[in-house]
Amino acid sequence: MTLSTAIHPILGPDRWWISAPLAGVGLGILTNLAQGVLPGASNQIANSGAVWCVPAFAVGALVAGGHPALRKPAGAGLYTTIGLVVGYYGYAEFGRGGMGSPFWPLVWLAMALLSGPLFGAAGAWWRRGHTALRRVAGLASLAAVFGMEAVLYVRVLHYAEQAWACAALLVLTPLLMGRGHRERALALLVALPLSVIAYAVVELPLQHLSA
Repeated sequence: MTLSTAIHPILGPDRWWISAPLAGVGLGILTNLAQGVLPGASNQIANSGAVWCVPAFAVGALVAGGHPALRKPAGAGLYTTIGLVVGYYGYAEFGRGGMGSPFWPLVWLAMALLSGPLFGAAGAWWRRGHTALRRVAGLASLAAVFGMEAVLYVRVLHYAEQAWACAALLVLTPLLMGRGHRERALALLVALPLSVIAYAVVELPLQHLSA
């Protein structure tokens, strides 16, 4: 029996309800471990809400089948983001001497309940969308979350390197993942205003909570 055959029952697309939260927990622990280890501006990767949206998008794309229903991709995205929160704060509690107040874990858990299904569905639309509009919407959603963080770094935190890195991801995501020049251009055009909207809807309330 090969290794791939042995792990397929757990990690195969029909077992997303097992593999998605396991992947989330593992990535949550990894991002906690990476804080303070990654050099320079790249350290922000370990403390980025945008980066946490990528696994939900990826698992949504992986479990998306030919059927247009979004139940499985959205569920996989949800389980992944919940796993990220559990892994990150679980390691903080048991591996770093305590996570402190439960306020921010609960805030990020609430965010996971919203962002997980959204980006899981976005990943499915990008991979299996039967119309160009759906594929563009899915791809623009992923690009916009990096644009949202670029605005945060420029407007609030004044981190130039991180802002440039997120701006580059905002542009590169449609260029590298789009299907054809028209789809790439449309996804980028949609992602630009969506970045500002996401900043107003997501980042401004979080800043208010942090104040």
